[in-house]
Amino acid sequence: MHDPNKGYSYTTHNIIKNPKSKIIMPIYFYNTIEQYGCFSNFSQHGFELDGLYWFTSEHYFQAQKFTGTPHLEEIRLAKTPKDAANMGRDRKRPLRSDWEQIKDEIMRKAVFCKFETHDDIRKILLSTGNEEIVENAPGDYYWGCGKDGSGKNMLGLILMEVRETLRHTHDIYTNNSSAK
Repeated sequence: MHDPNKGYSYTTHNIIKNPKSKIIMPIYFYNTIEQYGCFSNFSQHGFELDGLYWFTSEHYFQAQKFTGTPHLEEIRLAKTPKDAANMGRDRKRPLRSDWEQIKDEIMRKAVFCKFETHDDIRKILLSTGNEEIVENAPGDYYWGCGKDGSGKNMLGLILMEVRETLRHTHDIYTNNSSAK
């Protein structure tokens, strides 16, 4: 399958060959204990956002489904990211009406803040160069690649966007520091 917007094509083995014949292997992540586990929303990299401290980006993302309700604080204080996810997915809780329209931006905001806050994982994200980042979530065809690889991989796409933003921000900071 060829993606003209990216300038490379996928082979049957998920190896990407760009026009300059350089072989690129996509970076897959899912579990927090894997090499790129810090890319997971379950990774224990807390941050402050919207005036509150969040234990993980999963806590933040799930809680935003319920702004202006006590559910937000309950999810923010959940013991684990899995608990936060389960609480956020519980449809007995009143999901905000605009959720489908804003969920990508909420995720982008959380992921950016997480990587902006933690220098160690920001370096890991930036070290991936221009490689494709894929959430290898077999049951998730929106945020991940799904079982058969046909998913949207929105979390991977957001990580790549954040990487590009941080790369630009880091370059500006580095250039300004060296100019002094």
